[in-house]
Amino acid sequence: MKILYLDLNNSGISGDMFLAALLGLVPEPHTILNWLKEIKDYLPGVSKLEIKLIKSSHSGIQLNKLDIDIKETRNHRSAKILITSLNDFLEKKKISESTKDYANKVLNSLIQAESEVHGKLSNDIHLHELSSVDTLIDIIGVATILEKINGFDENFKIYCSKIPLGGGKINTAHGLLTIPAPATLKILEKSNLVTYGGPIDSELVTPTGIALLSNLNPTFQQYLPDMRVQNSIFSTGQKKFTNFLNILRLFFGESQNLESSHLTHPLTKYREEISILETDVDDISGELLGNFINKVGKEKVLDIQVIPSITKKNRPSNIIKILCYPKYAFELMEKIIHELGTLGVRFNTINRICIERMIEKQTIEIYNQNFEVSYKVSYIDSEKGKQLVNIKPEYEDLNRISEALGIPLRKIQLIVQIHLKQFLNNF
Repeated sequence: MKILYLDLNNSGISGDMFLAALLGLVPEPHTILNWLKEIKDYLPGVSKLEIKLIKSSHSGIQLNKLDIDIKETRNHRSAKILITSLNDFLEKKKISESTKDYANKVLNSLIQAESEVHGKLSNDIHLHELSSVDTLIDIIGVATILEKINGFDENFKIYCSKIPLGGGKINTAHGLLTIPAPATLKILEKSNLVTYGGPIDSELVTPTGIALLSNLNPTFQQYLPDMRVQNSIFSTGQKKFTNFLNILRLFFGESQNLESSHLTHPLTKYREEISILETDVDDISGELLGNFINKVGKEKVLDIQVIPSITKKNRPSNIIKILCYPKYAFELMEKIIHELGTLGVRFNTINRICIERMIEKQTIEIYNQNFEVSYKVSYIDSEKGKQLVNIKPEYEDLNRISEALGIPLRKIQLIVQIHLKQFLNNF
């Protein structure tokens, strides 16, 4: 399976940055750029269009950068003109249907975002800054290169890091606006992208850049996924900052742990990321350890284990192991440090398969008394239907019944097991 990973931590994203990076994945980028110059013949009001891929340098790193020279009459072109120009060009160049579909989705995202901001019908909207020919260059260029690297194939996976939006204010045709721009926010609202403000006061994400990215539906991955890297390309945009690199890093390669034959396996959809937090303690009492488990157990943890061990100094110790979702990792590590006084916490983010489960309730009569019992039913949902994995009555309910009747918990468990047949019939 081919993988494309976008590391945007030190860049954000704009259309020209994305296109400049992708051009590093094709053997003859200048052929594509010469081809893109013909867009000026399809969009009214463009008298000159020159596009070059140049090598820029920042902090000793060689970067791809687009140099675009445009002479056009900026007349706030309508959405209809842009859609017509885009599709006339794509039809003339005999672009594939998947590429045309992606390009139109990106342009429609921009149009819809502007229409929502202004409260107008999309057909009546004029795109102001987004009506320039460079918007079509970015859309068609990115779409075309993705087609060449089979980016629209089902065996192609795209990942993306968190995205810094920047901050401060920006001058627009509507006046001085706070970053991110309203159109950018509208596109983000409909995406699954993970963003954050800052780290500098400048616009780091443009509407075109975020529209190009969001319509690829990338999977969030803060760090590089498991892959064999075949190409790594760095690109930059038109802005240069003294305290921010503004370097987009793009990685292209193959997956090392997911073969294409496994993509249709029913367990694939249950894959998720979790973090493992681990520390060793050998100098706290059992009371403090018990208090820690009670306190952290009520937090955002998936599981917590205490494993007895012996240190290199032959002292008894305990390994504290916590499972949680990555977004809670640092919050929980801070609690571990303060509560246990440990000097450090090991952590790692890994993949796991976590199948589906549901809670079913059943009223059971035991010794002429009715009790409600919750059963945890785990299963795999596949093309063959729901495949039962396990049925287990909840311990808290069994213990409640045991105490109410004065009967050993083991016997209550045996009685409750009799009623499992009903669940088995449902599967």
